[in-house]
Amino acid sequence: MASANDMVFLPLGGVGEIGMNLALYGIGPEDNRSWLMVDCGVSFAGPELPGIDLVFPDIKFLEEEVDNIVGMVITHAHEDHYGAILHLWPFLKIPVYATAFTASLLEAKIASEPGAEKVPVTVVKQGDRIDIGAFNVEFITMTHSIPEPCALAIRTTAGLVVHTGDWKIDHTPGVGKPIDLKRLEELGEEGVMSLVCDSTNAVRDGVSPSEGDVAVELKKVMKEAKHRIAITTFASNVARIRAIAEAAASCGRDVVVVGRSMHRVIEVAGELGYLEGLPNFHDEEAYGYLPREKTVLLCTGSQGEARAALSRIASGDHRNIGLSKGDTVIFSSRTIPGNEKAVGEVQNHLANTEVTIVTDKDALVHVSGHPRRGELEQLYNLLKPKVVVPVHGEPLHLAAHAEFARSMKVPEVIRGKNGDIIRINSGRAAIIDEAPFGIMVKDGSILDDPEVTGVRDRRKLSYAGALVVSLVINRQGDLLDDPKLALMGLPDTDDEGEPMEEIISKAIVGAVTSIPKARRKDKDLVGEAARRAARSAVLDVWGKKTLCQVLVTRL
Repeated sequence: MASANDMVFLPLGGVGEIGMNLALYGIGPEDNRSWLMVDCGVSFAGPELPGIDLVFPDIKFLEEEVDNIVGMVITHAHEDHYGAILHLWPFLKIPVYATAFTASLLEAKIASEPGAEKVPVTVVKQGDRIDIGAFNVEFITMTHSIPEPCALAIRTTAGLVVHTGDWKIDHTPGVGKPIDLKRLEELGEEGVMSLVCDSTNAVRDGVSPSEGDVAVELKKVMKEAKHRIAITTFASNVARIRAIAEAAASCGRDVVVVGRSMHRVIEVAGELGYLEGLPNFHDEEAYGYLPREKTVLLCTGSQGEARAALSRIASGDHRNIGLSKGDTVIFSSRTIPGNEKAVGEVQNHLANTEVTIVTDKDALVHVSGHPRRGELEQLYNLLKPKVVVPVHGEPLHLAAHAEFARSMKVPEVIRGKNGDIIRINSGRAAIIDEAPFGIMVKDGSILDDPEVTGVRDRRKLSYAGALVVSLVINRQGDLLDDPKLALMGLPDTDDEGEPMEEIISKAIVGAVTSIPKARRKDKDLVGEAARRAARSAVLDVWGKKTLCQVLVTRL
C-alpha cells in the first residue's frame, strides 16, 4: 500500500546508459506527488540514428506532471547532465538552480544558439542549503573533472537522500575546492536513508589518481617534446586547461587556443577566477608567428568529432594550423565508448604526418572523474546508507555497483532502469510502478520522437538504398511510356551484367499489364502493383529489400 510519506526516485535517463541524465524525486500521495527534477542531459547519436544531432530523454511524463514539479537542480555542467536544458526547459518553464560556473556556461551556450529562449537560473554556491517546495536541498562540495560539482543532500519528511552526481575523491583537484569529506561524514552521522550513486567506474579496483598527478606528468611530457605540441582534452575540464597552461609556461611555451567550445569555457572560467595568475592565451592567428619549439596548441576534438579543431588539423583541413614531422600530439582524455573509430581515424592521420602521439596508455596524461571501488568504499563508510540505488552507468557498471553495495552490507540494494518508479524508504525499498520513458531527438530544427523524423527510413536507406518509379498512364490505364526510374544506392547490374534498371522496368511493365484492364483505371492499384514488382525484382537480384516509391500520373 502506497503511503503519503513514501519517497520515490524515478530516472528518465542515465540508468542503463552513459549520458542523458534526468531524474526525479517524488514525495507525497501517489496521485498528487511533488517532484524535484535533478539534471537535464543529452546523449549523442550513434550510427543507429543517422542524421540526428542530439538525443534527449522523452519528457511526456514531465509535461503531464509539470504543475507538480517544484524545480530543476543541476549537479554540474557536463553535457550529459545539463546539455538539454535550452531545448527542453521551454516546454516546462520550471525554476532552475545551479552554481555560478554551470549558470554561466548555460548562458554562454544559449547566447550562441540562434533563437534559444533565455533560461532564468537561481545561482547557488557549494555548501548552500535551500528549500525547494517540499524538498530541502543542500549542495555538497564534490570533486569531478569540472568546476563546482555538487552532490545533493535532499531532506524530506521521509528522510535524508544523497544524490552523488558525478564525483571522485580528489584532494588536489587543480581548481576549486577539494571534496568535503567532513560534511559527508556529518551526513552519515545524521542518518542517510538512501544513496543514489555514480556507477561509472564500479568495475575498477583501487582509487583514481588526482588531477594534481596529471599536472606533474604533463610538465614532464612537455619538457621532453622537441618541437610543437598539440594537446586535446575535454573543454569543460578547467583544471586540465590550467595544468596545461602551467606546464607550457614552465617550458617557456605559449598556449594557442583552437576551437569554439574551448574558447567559451576559458572565457567563463576566467571571469569566475579559475584561471588567475596564468599567462594570456593566444588566438589561432598567433600560430603563424610563434616559434615552433615555443608553441602549445590547446585543441577541441578529443573524441574525434569531424569538425572539431584537432580533426581538421590532422586531416590538413584547417585554414590556419598544420602539424609537421616530429611534433607531439597529446590526448589528455579518454575515448568515450562508441567514439573509438573516430578517434582512431584522427590518430591515423597524425601517424601519417609522423608526429609523436601520447595517450593515457603511454603516460598519466588523463584521469577519470569517476570513483573506483576504493573511493566507493570510502563514501559508503562515511554515509552508511540503508538503501543504495546504482545509477549513471551501463548494465555492466550497475551490476558491479549493486554487487559491491551488497558486499558492503547495505541492507537494501535496488537496481532499477529508466522509467522505474523506485520507493527509496528504508525498510520498504522496491520498484513499485513504471512511468513513460524513451528518447526524443534533435534533427536539424525539429525536436520529436525519432520515428517521426524519418530515422527509420534513413536506416533502411543506409542498408538497401532507394528506388523511385514514375509511371504515366491514360484514362484507360494503358502505360504511355516506359517507366522512369531513379536508383539510389543500388547496384548498376546483376551478377551477369544485365542493367538493374532494365530488370526492374521489365518487372514493373509485366505487373501493370497483368492487371485486368478494367481495374487499371485505379491509380492506387497500379502504383502498388508496380511497387511490389520493383521491390521483388531487386530482392531477387540483390537479396535486399530496398525502399521504393511509385508516382503514377494519369493523363
